[in-house]
Amino acid sequence: MADDSSQDKQLPASERKLRKAREDGQVVRSRDLGHFLVILAATGVLIALTPVWMERLQEQLHAGLRFDARSVANPDVMFERLGTWSSQALMMVVPFGLGVALASVAAAVLSGGWVMSFKVVFPKFGKLNPIAGVGNLLSKQQIIDALKASALGLIIGAVGAGVLYKVWPNLVDLLAKPLPSALADLGQLFKQVLMSMLLVLAAFALIDWPLQRFLFMQRMRMSHQEVKDEFKQQEGNVEVKQRIKQRMREMARKRMLAAVPTADLVVMNPTHYAVALKYDEASMGAPRVVAKGLDLLAMRIRDVATASKVPVLEAPPLARALYASTEVDAEVPMALYNAVAQVLAYVYQLKAALAGRAPLPGNLPDLQVPAELDPQHGKVVEAEA
Repeated sequence: MADDSSQDKQLPASERKLRKAREDGQVVRSRDLGHFLVILAATGVLIALTPVWMERLQEQLHAGLRFDARSVANPDVMFERLGTWSSQALMMVVPFGLGVALASVAAAVLSGGWVMSFKVVFPKFGKLNPIAGVGNLLSKQQIIDALKASALGLIIGAVGAGVLYKVWPNLVDLLAKPLPSALADLGQLFKQVLMSMLLVLAAFALIDWPLQRFLFMQRMRMSHQEVKDEFKQQEGNVEVKQRIKQRMREMARKRMLAAVPTADLVVMNPTHYAVALKYDEASMGAPRVVAKGLDLLAMRIRDVATASKVPVLEAPPLARALYASTEVDAEVPMALYNAVAQVLAYVYQLKAALAGRAPLPGNLPDLQVPAELDPQHGKVVEAEA
């Protein structure tokens, strides 16, 4: 598809994609860095152990080239001598192999970090497709690797030829020297060759690691569609989340409307705000808001309260302050205690009058609502002016 083409993948890889690629074993790997560290480790082991090896080799040659008739006639003696030579040779090879192995592990860790993934060893039958294989041969990664390997081979060949031309007279002179001194000189010449190779590999490693990191990040680039899909996977489908939020709002609205018939009164503004209050002296420390709403929901709260014979009072400043400062199922703030107590007392007196136990109350007294709790206090003042 077009969304998966490399032309559309212009966005940098996200942390999630890089982490998933790392879990799959896809990290930055530099072959030249690995070659350099392996050759460096081999050179270090050789330089450190060459004197010991030369001494052991001279001893083995000195002992191995001496034969007598009794030793030759006795196979057990020859087998014992062969076992001794083999064990000594093995003790010489094992440190070299350990050094190279540790260098290989260090190269992998330095280039891409420590990664434990078995996905890379699983067979991928899709790679058996010859058409896809031809495409991979002509990919940017393969072309760069081929050019780099060719340049490395040419440079190492040129350096090797130069070093060989320089040490050729010394190599010829080795033929005329005694064997112990010839072996020692051969070791020195071999170290020169290794040091020359190290310099070339070090230069290529300094270039290859940033290059491999750049190519890796290019392969990890994402298209706009991939970014969207990843965002949906992480955050969830936006439409689904909106429907869930809408469903939650509807459920909360139904719970509030169901609580309106249990309220003691509803304070309105008179049409934009509606707040239902309830107070139970035995179970509540202060009056509590059981429902509140704006506009259409305010009208709905008023209709439910009227149908349930819950008193509805018009107190615009108090309604606005309660709506702005108090959540549903929360107690009213202390700053509104006095105003709420006045409206509750008015409602209780009105109920008593309707039941014939008290005279009808007069008009609702002026309520003292702090200006900072009324969200429209400044607008009301300007309108009155």
